[in-house]
Amino acid sequence: MISARRVRTWYRLHKWTSLLCTLFLLVSCLTGLPLIFHDEIDHWVSPTHFSGPPVEVPPISFERAVTVAKQQNPTLRTLFVTMEEDEPQINVGMSAGLTPQDKSRKLLAFDAYTAANVTSSQPGESLMDKLLLLHRALFAGVPGELFMGAMALLFVIALISGALVYGPFMRRLDFGTLRRKQSRRLHWFDLHNLLGIVTLCWALIVGATGVMNALSTPLFAMWRATAVPQLLASYANKPPAQKIITPDQAADAARRALPQMKVTGIIFPNPIMSTAHHFLVYTKGRTPVTSRLFTPVLVDAETGQVAMAKPFPWYIRTLEVSRPLHFGDYGGLPLKVIWSLFDVATIIVLLSGIYLWLSRRRTPVEDELDKLVHREESSTGPASLRAHA
Repeated sequence: MISARRVRTWYRLHKWTSLLCTLFLLVSCLTGLPLIFHDEIDHWVSPTHFSGPPVEVPPISFERAVTVAKQQNPTLRTLFVTMEEDEPQINVGMSAGLTPQDKSRKLLAFDAYTAANVTSSQPGESLMDKLLLLHRALFAGVPGELFMGAMALLFVIALISGALVYGPFMRRLDFGTLRRKQSRRLHWFDLHNLLGIVTLCWALIVGATGVMNALSTPLFAMWRATAVPQLLASYANKPPAQKIITPDQAADAARRALPQMKVTGIIFPNPIMSTAHHFLVYTKGRTPVTSRLFTPVLVDAETGQVAMAKPFPWYIRTLEVSRPLHFGDYGGLPLKVIWSLFDVATIIVLLSGIYLWLSRRRTPVEDELDKLVHREESSTGPASLRAHA
């Protein structure tokens, strides 16, 4: 049994970490709720029509899609080509600059059977894109991502400390008790504790994966800083690739190097997103588990030779696993519904916590905890903890 003094310490930690992160967690939960169903919402808002079932290798070439995209946007350069998982769609990302954050960026979707241009949009302009930017970084870029990661870390600490305080506060009550006939504040206190303990495991998973997702930019920068320099040593005196192979040849080279994997995306030679001398081909496994784990393949843009084909290091693998867990998008619609119910319960926990703080009594909880310490030292046991509400 945790001593009363430690209960007091854990309670104070729970209170202050909760107060610091609650407002930002509310933003995350409110924006996260529609993001759980972002695929369904996107299809409802912008329905598209394709001519056949999903395919791994598109009937038309990637190069044909890129050519059509260039004909429609002659002033833009191709940044990447991707293949959709659940429909026969090829996406071509274009921009006047080198990064996908450039204001001129454009994403074109083509039917993989007919090369018909289905949609054309600017990434970041749709409602779901804006909600994601707010959810992930408060529209503040990488600093915003790191800040939200810090808030997620405080959330995890608040959850752990709250769980340690829960037992002493509620042990004299049956699980699930809601004292409706007493004060309103007591009723909300019981509801706060009940929903908090019921959603604890889910909230810990979402909070921990939120911390990992917030570190994605520095983690990928670390991988580039450690994996790429040695590879580029032999290209030190060479100009950027001029006469390059087609994206289909790069994809074929990756398939030969990793026949058990399937190609999901190709980044064109680019000193920021790839290298100035290579195509970066993303591949992933075919099983339910390995389909979440990507292996990058660097293909020489002039010769078509594979320069590197090895899995990401453990910290990137951890990030890859955390992403689907965070939004619950690996188990279809039923799991999304479950995730949304937990999200709503967490919103109630946060709102009830704010209410309990604003309506606190004149006698602080710390005074009740001091009485508990005194009683425990007198071997009478903590009997008054629950009466603070």
